[in-house]
Amino acid sequence: MAALLTLQFSCTSPRSATSIAAGKDGYQPIFDEKSLDGWIYDPVYWRIENGILIGEVTSATLLRRNSFIIKKDFITGDFELKVDYRISAQGNSGINYRSETIDSLPFTMRGYQADIDGKNKYTGQNYEERKRTTLAYRGQQVVIDNSGDTTSLQGNIKANAWIKTRLTGSLGTDDSLKAHIRNGDWNEYHLVVKGNRLLHYVNNILMSDVTDNDAVYQKFSGSFGVQVHVGPPMKVEFRNFRIKQL
Repeated sequence: MAALLTLQFSCTSPRSATSIAAGKDGYQPIFDEKSLDGWIYDPVYWRIENGILIGEVTSATLLRRNSFIIKKDFITGDFELKVDYRISAQGNSGINYRSETIDSLPFTMRGYQADIDGKNKYTGQNYEERKRTTLAYRGQQVVIDNSGDTTSLQGNIKANAWIKTRLTGSLGTDDSLKAHIRNGDWNEYHLVVKGNRLLHYVNNILMSDVTDNDAVYQKFSGSFGVQVHVGPPMKVEFRNFRIKQL
């Protein structure tokens, strides 16, 4: 299956170039659990152990900027993704989708992110890396209005959050949702991304719901990767990556 990972896989087309058959639930694996062939990454921070993808920052390898492992030639459009993750108490990570790579900055991504952190301050929220910043906090259902502004991205950001959003509903209090996330143990992230609707679930609980109507900044397709974050030493683990086209 390692050879598969070098092939194009588009979640927007009715057929993919992958030869892995979907399971009965329609999901297909995107990580062979044996090698990192077909991924772009810095080996200082990423490795496989016992079939688990591990991102780790040590006291000797502290980051100056966030670093991603990026699936080569893998485009996410409309899809559902499920993955199990476990993160250390000081960890900060995320799952990027419909994103862009930045040629001038190796192992860097810009775009939508399903946030993860060990203290569960941010887990479940929708954060747009290197772009509009926080789109929805945990517990929020929001609509992002059309900014109409192509000249001042920073002008629409306040306190690390995009100000062109409207709160349209509540999914529960932050504490009530946080109670469903297991500290220091395995959790399941489930993304449902279709059109301009972006849903983030953790352990089958809807954590954030974004409808992105911003014609300037919205994205309907892009690259996929996961992150290790600037900060103290940390470790994040992922297993059972699987995706289904919508």
